[in-house]
Amino acid sequence: MSVDLKTVKRVAHLARIAVSEDDAQRMTGELNAILGFVEQLNEVDVSGVEPMTSVTPMEMKKRQDVVTDGNKAADIVANAPATDENFFLVPKVVE
Repeated sequence: MSVDLKTVKRVAHLARIAVSEDDAQRMTGELNAILGFVEQLNEVDVSGVEPMTSVTPMEMKKRQDVVTDGNKAADIVANAPATDENFFLVPKVVE
């Protein structure tokens, strides 16, 4: 795949980035180099390689998936300036 000047300008327009003509020419070469590197990565045989979440082997910390009723409403509104029956009171902003 190759990127031309028109594609660079279109991507810059979609990203709302102002790109001068000189920068667009430079970016064309840079994006083509990046895409060339990605194409090289696609040639690597990764069959039999498990995906990694880290460079060092470790197991993800997991919590028990249990349903609780919460019972934390009073704790949640404890620092609020104004509450009523465990609801936050806010100033009226619309008449």
